[in-house]
Amino acid sequence: MSITLERRYADRLEEFSARHPFLVDLAMVLALMGCSALGGSLTLPGAEPPDQDKAATVLTGVACLVLLKHRTHPRTVVVVAGGCTVAAVTLGYLVTPLLLAPVMAALYWLAALTDRKSTRAYGLTTLVAVTLAAVFSDSMNHVSLLLRTIGPVFWLMLPLAAGKTTQLRRAYLQAVQARAEHAERTREEEARQRVTEERMRIARELHDVVAHHMALANAQAGTAAHLALSNPEQTRKILTDLTGTTSSALRELKAALGLLRQNDHEGDTGPGSPALEPAPGLARLPELVSACASAGLEVTVITEGEPQPLSPGVDLTAFRIVQEALTNVTKHATAEAARVRLAYTGSRLLITVTDDGTGKPVAEAPQGRGFGLMGMRERAHSIGGELCAGPRPQGGFEVTTALPLQPTTHLAEGTTP
Repeated sequence: MSITLERRYADRLEEFSARHPFLVDLAMVLALMGCSALGGSLTLPGAEPPDQDKAATVLTGVACLVLLKHRTHPRTVVVVAGGCTVAAVTLGYLVTPLLLAPVMAALYWLAALTDRKSTRAYGLTTLVAVTLAAVFSDSMNHVSLLLRTIGPVFWLMLPLAAGKTTQLRRAYLQAVQARAEHAERTREEEARQRVTEERMRIARELHDVVAHHMALANAQAGTAAHLALSNPEQTRKILTDLTGTTSSALRELKAALGLLRQNDHEGDTGPGSPALEPAPGLARLPELVSACASAGLEVTVITEGEPQPLSPGVDLTAFRIVQEALTNVTKHATAEAARVRLAYTGSRLLITVTDDGTGKPVAEAPQGRGFGLMGMRERAHSIGGELCAGPRPQGGFEVTTALPLQPTTHLAEGTTP
C-alpha cells in the first residue's frame, strides 16, 4: 500500500512539473540561493570569513538565477554558474557542497540535456577550473592538498554521473514506449490482415458452393425442360438429380454458416449440435462427375502416377479448383465434354481441366461479373501452388494448376467445410 501511495505522489509530482515547469525551476532557484548563502557563511575552525559579503551575494545570486534558463541554454548556464563559483572561491570562501550547489545543479542539467561531447568539454573544464581555484584558495590553507583536490572533484563528478544516468534512463523509457507502440500497431495490423484473409477465404468458399450448385441446378433445369416432352424418363431422372443438387447446396451452406456462427465455447459438438461434414476433397470427384453428367456435361477423370496422400488443405484446394473449373465450363462454354487430369509427380500434384467448348471463359466476362478464376488463383497461391488458365489453340479452355502435396504457408484452408 505504501508503494502505491509513493507511486501516486511521484506521478502527481511529475504531472505538476510537466504542467508548470517555471514554478518548479523557481522553487529550485530559491532553494539553491538559500544553500549558497549558508555555504558562504561557513569557515574552517580558527579561520576568519572573507569580508566581501556583497560580492559573494551577487555571485551566488547570479549563479542561481541563471539556472532558470537551464532547459534551453544548459551550456551557457554551466559557464556562468562555473565562473561565479570560481570567483567566489578565489575571493576566499570555503569550498563546500552548499557553496557548490548552483554549479552542481548546472552540471546535472548539462549531462541530462546535452550530448556526451558537450558534457565532456564543458563539464571537465568547469571541474578543472573549480578544483584549481580550491587548490590555490587561501580559505583552504588549513586543508591538505589531497583533500583540496579530491573534495571538489568528487562533488562535481557526482552531478555529471547523475545527469548522464537520467539521460540514459529517459532514453531507455522512450525506447520501451516506442517498442510498445510498435508492437501495438503490429498487433492491430496483423489482426486486420487476419480478418481480411478470413473474409476472403469465406467469400471464396461461399462462391464455390453457391456458384457450383446453382450453375448445375440451372443446367439440370434447362435440360429437363428441353427433354420434358420427348423423353419423360430422362426428365424424371434429371429432376431427381436436381433435388440432390439443391440438397447438397443447402447442406454445404448450412455447414459453412454454422462455423461462422459458432463461438469459442461451442467448439465441441454436443448432443444437440448439428454434426459438421468433413471438408470435401478429391474423394468426392465421382459425385461431382455424376452431377455434371446430369447437367449434360460428360466429364472424364484421368489419374497418372501413384496417388499419394494429400494434406486436408491441399485436398480441399484441389477439389475446389476442379469444381470451379467444371462450373465455368457449365456456365460459360458450349461444351459437351470435359477432361480432368490428375498427375502425381514427385512432391507436386498437377491438375489440368480442359473442355471442347467455344464460349468465353469467366476471365473474359465483363468487369465485375466473375470471380471464379481469381478465386482459383488465390486458393492455389494460399498453399504455395500456381495456376494458369486460358483458351487452347485447338479450341476450348484449359485450367492448369500445380499444388504441393503439403501446404507451404500458414494460409492453407484445411479446416473449412
